[in-house]
Amino acid sequence: MAYELKGKIKKIFDTQTFPSGFSKREFVVTTQDGKFPQDIKLECLKEKAEMLDSLKENDDVSVKFDLSGREWQGKYFVNLTAWKIDTSSSSGEDDIPQYDPSDEVDFDSEEPPF
Repeated sequence: MAYELKGKIKKIFDTQTFPSGFSKREFVVTTQDGKFPQDIKLECLKEKAEMLDSLKENDDVSVKFDLSGREWQGKYFVNLTAWKIDTSSSSGEDDIPQYDPSDEVDFDSEEPPF
């Protein structure tokens, strides 16, 4: 199951490479959900870490991620693994429908409006 969160990039960490050849890169997104801001740490695995190369702190982003959990030596861990990051360079004004006079319907007309 995929999840999504929106917020601002707070921190981008360096890529970590392990002896097995596996690599990951972590980053933190601050969301404004709820009463207080929340700092959420996510990770990008392998080649997906390149998604962070073009981003910087304070960029507005929408992150799609998967949630996974596991147990290791009696401790439980949760990972938020990002697989898509979209930047939102606009203030959201493009999402608001604009008034267009040609959209008006002439109710006095005999013709149906469709």
